[in-house]
Formats: sequence, C-alpha cells, structure tokens
Amino acid sequence: MSGHSKWATIKHKKAAADARRGKAFTKIIREISIAARIGGPDPDSNPRLRSAIQAAKAENMPNENVERAIQRGAGQLEGEHYEEVTFEGYGPGGVGMLVQVVTTNRNRVVSDIRHLMSKHGGNMAETGAVGWMFQRKGEIFVPKEQADEDKLLGIVLEAGAEDVRDDGSAWQVLTPAEDFEKVREALEKAEIKPSSAEVAWVAQNYIKLTGAQAQQMLRMVEALEEHDDVQHVYANFDIDENEIQAAVGAE
Repeated sequence: MSGHSKWATIKHKKAAADARRGKAFTKIIREISIAARIGGPDPDSNPRLRSAIQAAKAENMPNENVERAIQRGAGQLEGEHYEEVTFEGYGPGGVGMLVQVVTTNRNRVVSDIRHLMSKHGGNMAETGAVGWMFQRKGEIFVPKEQADEDKLLGIVLEAGAEDVRDDGSAWQVLTPAEDFEKVREALEKAEIKPSSAEVAWVAQNYIKLTGAQAQQMLRMVEALEEHDDVQHVYANFDIDENEIQAAVGAE
C-alpha cells in the first residue's frame, strides 16, 4: 500500500479547485508540450499526449490552450524550450525518491531541488541510486463510491490490470504500462470516473514512517510539489492515513 498515494488522494480532495487551477494548468501545459515534442502531435499515436489531454479536460482547460501547447511542443509555434529531468534522492528514514521536473533552466532547478531536500532532512543521490526501487506502471485511482471491489476487479483484470489495492478512500489499480490505455478505456466504458490516471513510477517496496520522520517526509513532498517546475514526486514511504490527515489538518 502506497502512503504517498494516500497523500496524493487527500491533497486532491482538500485543494480548492479555483486556488489550484492556475498551477495545475501550468503543469499540464508543460506535460502536453513535452509529450508532443517526444512522441509527436497526434494523440492517437502518442499515449503520453493522450493522457495529458485527458488531464487537461479533467481540469476544464480551454481547447485553445491545449492546441497551443501541442503546437509549441511540436515546434510549430515559438515559445520556451522545456527539458525533462528526473532527480533521485533520499528522504527521512532512507525513503527513496524520484522528482520529475520540466524546466527551462536545468542549473537553477538542480540547486532548488537540492536545497528543498536538504531543508527537510533529505539529500540528492547519484543517477541510478534510487531508480531501481521503482517500476514504470499505469496507476489509476478510483474513489470507492464509484465502484465496489468485486465490480472493479471484474472490469480492470479483464482489460489487463495487474492488481487492485485498497488505498484508504480509493482503489489503486496497477497495470503494465503498455496496458494502461486499455484499462482506462474499460473504466470509461463502464462509466467509472477515476480521480487520477497516469503512467507513473510505482515503488516495489515501502518504508514505514511514523512520528517526526513522517511529518518531515510529508513537508518535504509538499514543498517539492509546490515548486513550479516539479511535475511529479514519487516516493516509497508508507504513512498511516491518520498521520497524513493530521498533517493536512495542521495547515
């Protein structure tokens, strides 16, 4: 069970949509541009771009914003050139972390990420030091009110999912990366709406944190996620949901 997944679910529920929309738009636009640059501007043949467009629709992003981001990524429009970088590091208690960044200034963001990790009891690591702890998988979160476990299992396993886990207020559906689209489409056909769906770095094992280390870890994740250039933070910690709720309530 992924403690970080619970954190993401709770933060998603807690955030006021209007307050976050500007930052959410920025992150999605960067993801669309990167996806279009790497895999081309046609979402039918570019699964990553298709996922980014789905995320844009979920945030009610205007179509013209999406089109401009695709054109910019494909080199059809002038604009900033984004670079995608993944940093590796350790958090409190030896938790492994991957920080995925999309930036126009690699040198500045390296300094920023190193500072944020150090400030909250962590440190950056060499490339390859942490990556082996994670696997690339489709990760879909379905609120429990959308479907019971038996119904969900029947739908997603037939479509190619590997596992369904209880993640507190949501079901965590894991798929091979290549079967992610099929599973998401099966959920859509069944009129089950996920709270989030992406191809992510999923930890193979988790480190249990409690007390001061747990709170320090949560503060680090939040600080990193608040950075404008950070797209995703993946970490292999497991923290009880009541401790996460306490951290959320303390803000």
